[in-house]
Amino acid sequence: MLMRLNHDLTMAEAARGPGGARIDLLVVADMVRTGARVLDVGCGDGELLQLLESRGVDGRGIELSRAGVNQGVAKGLAVVQGDADTDLEDYPNDGFDFVILSQTIQATRQPRVVLEHMLRIGRYAIVSFPNFGHWRIRRQIALGGHMPHTHNLPYAWYESPNIHLCSIRDFRQLCLVCGAKIEQAVALNAWGGRMRLKMPWWFWNLFSEQAVFLLSRGS
Repeated sequence: MLMRLNHDLTMAEAARGPGGARIDLLVVADMVRTGARVLDVGCGDGELLQLLESRGVDGRGIELSRAGVNQGVAKGLAVVQGDADTDLEDYPNDGFDFVILSQTIQATRQPRVVLEHMLRIGRYAIVSFPNFGHWRIRRQIALGGHMPHTHNLPYAWYESPNIHLCSIRDFRQLCLVCGAKIEQAVALNAWGGRMRLKMPWWFWNLFSEQAVFLLSRGS
């Protein structure tokens, strides 16, 4: 158990860039152009917002937990308390250039509704999530007979905020249902390395631990 824990910690540490930022957040930030108006939904303690603002982005955040809001405000960020499942409907059409949902869609009660609101509010939507189709997760379910536990999914099943876990394949299907166009997709392995672009989707679904999608409204 200790060896496994150390292995997971090593992978989690490796999944950070030279400046200490999480690799998936760096991937998200690279998709956002300088000067863009951004709404970060489920912004947590504001780590991504800080990164974006350091790159000249006009960022706003919405966060469910009071602790997260307090941390974001303490950093000088424009963060308000709100629920992605109920409060996005109050935002106007085309109010932002980008709407971001980072490692949060699996914790929403209505992922489809949330994604549709994101595409209505912003010209582009960026969604990142842990890939439930990864081979290590499949092995734990098939051979261990229990809900998976990894550094990207660290909670016990009875404590987890994740209620709608999905695979990359599942998310692509959701994009079709919502009429979203996939502008760019990045799959990351356990060490934060990018999977080769020319690999087929089934390979990404089996071997990537998380994914980041840049979406626009379909025609």
